[in-house]
Amino acid sequence: MTADAVLAASKASITKGSRSFRSASRLFDPAVREDAWLLYAWCRACDDEIDGQDHGFAHEALSVEEQKRRLARLYDMTRRAMSGEPMSDPTFAAFQRVAIRHRLPERWAMDMIDGFAMDVEHRDYVTLDDVMAYCWHVAGVVGVMMARVMGVTDPEVLRRAQDLGLAFQLTNISRDVIEDAEGGRLYLPADWLVEAGLEPTAEAVAATHNRETVHRVTQRLLAVAEPYYDSARDGLRGLPFRSSMAIAAARGVYREIGRKVRRGGPGVWKRRVSVGRAMKLWLFGRGALIAVWTQTLDRGKAPPPRQALWTRV
Repeated sequence: MTADAVLAASKASITKGSRSFRSASRLFDPAVREDAWLLYAWCRACDDEIDGQDHGFAHEALSVEEQKRRLARLYDMTRRAMSGEPMSDPTFAAFQRVAIRHRLPERWAMDMIDGFAMDVEHRDYVTLDDVMAYCWHVAGVVGVMMARVMGVTDPEVLRRAQDLGLAFQLTNISRDVIEDAEGGRLYLPADWLVEAGLEPTAEAVAATHNRETVHRVTQRLLAVAEPYYDSARDGLRGLPFRSSMAIAAARGVYREIGRKVRRGGPGVWKRRVSVGRAMKLWLFGRGALIAVWTQTLDRGKAPPPRQALWTRV
């Protein structure tokens, strides 16, 4: 495929799959924006491949054997793309361009696909550490790769980028907990559910009469996310200015989703939680101010010591 065709396919993917990230990406400078689209297209396509979805929508029932076949294809195609082999598939052509340009380590790409393998294997998440490991694979490592696309090589800033990905995924788990449970997936720590008096099964979490208990557990998970959001803010000073505005905007939107889940009570899952246009614009403006603050008043200062948070970087 021509480079323009690859980029057009990636832009169409993010437009369909994530309006929030598409909006935030407009704040990147053009080169970073395009590479972010390329990376997003690959991440989105890999997720859809395993779930039998189209940009996170609809759902095709897949046998475990079919999921394993698709998983093997993702590993194979990703490795081939990173080795420089010509790619006709727009998804892997997109990833190849961004991976080679920014010298993304193969282990990061494999770590992300390992997260999808955890879904295929129906991995149990007994403790918070188990959940955090899953969050690394499906989101934390994506934050690190995005930071590399923005030109970051400092391990401390990469660690803060990881923290934002972890916070995003903890928020996702809390927002989608009922939908996931209805699909047979459970990402809440089993020991927390037992402490709350609930059987640690997807069926129990999906049951309507258990909503209050499930909400208490998700509030606890959202509380875990907060120091990771704070840590990510301290990493903004290590990004180029326009990148810091885009990331601050995305951070604000996702954090607000978590706050809406908390405020919504046990009935919050009657519809998918989202952030309205007016609130999103306000959060984008606030993110811009935070970026200006970190790029001026905080520029040159060492960030506060990172708390004793879970980390893989």
